[in-house]
Amino acid sequence: MKALEWMGNSLRILDQTRLPVEINYQLATTYEDVAKAIETMAVRGAPAIGSAAAYGYALGALQYSGEFEGVHDHMEQVKNRLAETRPTAVNLFWALRRMEDRLREQHGETDLAKIRQALLDEAETIAEDDRRVNRLIGEHGNPIVSEEANILTHCNAGSLATVEYGTALGVIRAAHDTGKKVHVYADETRPFLQGARLTTLELMNDKIPVTLIADNMAGFLMQQGKIDLVIVGADRIAANGDTANKIGTYSLAVLAQAHGIPFYVAAPTSTIDLKVPSGQDIPIEERNPQEMREVFGVQVAPADVPVYNPAFDVTPSKLITGIITEKGIVSSPYSVNLLKMMVRS
Repeated sequence: MKALEWMGNSLRILDQTRLPVEINYQLATTYEDVAKAIETMAVRGAPAIGSAAAYGYALGALQYSGEFEGVHDHMEQVKNRLAETRPTAVNLFWALRRMEDRLREQHGETDLAKIRQALLDEAETIAEDDRRVNRLIGEHGNPIVSEEANILTHCNAGSLATVEYGTALGVIRAAHDTGKKVHVYADETRPFLQGARLTTLELMNDKIPVTLIADNMAGFLMQQGKIDLVIVGADRIAANGDTANKIGTYSLAVLAQAHGIPFYVAAPTSTIDLKVPSGQDIPIEERNPQEMREVFGVQVAPADVPVYNPAFDVTPSKLITGIITEKGIVSSPYSVNLLKMMVRS
């Protein structure tokens, strides 16, 4: 199953809100279709959101049918619409900046067909880069996994959250592919259940042993000595190493430290935002209260109960053992070592 795939003049998106019960694909033919798919979490996961936004930007150019003089104003509207969909995942804004930079490079070009092709080429490059980067994250992360390991992960940072292979699950896949005996405990990840619905599905399809647990069981498993390692993904990493990831990640990091368990973040360098000094400066998305009151249309709480529904939390860098990227594993002091790595790249 691919989270997204370019079909020549449209973007095919796997509707992840229906998994694992139903495999259904949406065909996005406009940038508005892509924006809605991101907002509704039909496509989700920071790298996949970035790639989808890049294709959405290209679709915006394909849609344009006015005079050449108006194309730049139109593309500004396209960028703004896509940018407003999810505020926390920095890959969205990173991808849109790359697309906007590619458009600027076409300064002086008046052939709309050539401009459209240049933007589509850039979107394709972003997608291909994601495939390559995820494999490298897996390679660099593999050494931290022992020959036999019980690994806890949260949310879904696999192929469904990327163009292919995955970040946190990419490390797990790489370990499995080299013959290591890994067993994964997957948090259900309330309230959207990405762990229960998506992570378990991916791992079972790959025949990687996995056990589903409720979010509030993690501490008990650690206390019993059943967890050797925690690996999670990331939606934005601040300059000091503070990391925003799916709500519930911070709790796992605190529990891991209390039990002496290594806690790793796996993410591409595009997720690192050096313009954000610390986690306090990362915008945290709040989602629809109905996601808490209902589980896929089934009411589980009073219809009028007040709800607080942040989609992400921030794990302080002091709780993170290392950040696994396509360029290697970064360790503390993150404010120094992240900058060094980004400057080298």
